[in-house]
Amino acid sequence: MQEAIERKPIEIELNPRERRFYDRLRASVVEWRPNSSSGLRDMLLLLPDLTVLLIRLARDGRVPWPAKILAGAAVAYVLSPIDLLPEGLLGPLGLIDDLLIVSAVLSKLLESVHPDLVRSHWSGHGDALDAIQRLARWTEVHVTQRIKSLFKMLTSGRRS
Repeated sequence: MQEAIERKPIEIELNPRERRFYDRLRASVVEWRPNSSSGLRDMLLLLPDLTVLLIRLARDGRVPWPAKILAGAAVAYVLSPIDLLPEGLLGPLGLIDDLLIVSAVLSKLLESVHPDLVRSHWSGHGDALDAIQRLARWTEVHVTQRIKSLFKMLTSGRRS
C-alpha cells in the first residue's frame, strides 16, 4: 500500500539580484510603512499582486491557451485608461470594476490551472488561493449584493 505523501510548497531563497522586479518593488512598498497595519498594506497591494499573478500565468507555458487569453484580457482591462468606473473621477472607488474583473477571471482560471502553479507565481502576502477567495467573498458581499439590491429597488419602483 502506498501511503499518502503530504505535499509541502517548495520555497527557494533567491539572492536580491535574482528576485523579480515586482517582488523587489513590493518589498520596498511594504517596508515604506512598517508601523501601519498589515491589513491595510495587503488591501493596497491586492489588486497589483493579482494583476501581476495574471500576467505571470498568461506567460506560463503550462497554462492552456483559453485561460491565457482570459488572463490577458483581464490585465488589458486593469491597465486600460477606459473603465466602467474611472479612477480619475472616482478615486479608489474606481478600482471596484477592476477588482470584479480580476476576481471573476481568477476564479474561472482556477478551473483549468493547478493551484500549485498559481501559488508558484504569487508575490503577495499569504497564500494566493486565500487571497483569491477573500477577494471573491468581498466582491460578493460588497458589490454583487449591493448591485442586486439596487436593481431590485429600481425595478420594484417602476411597477408601482
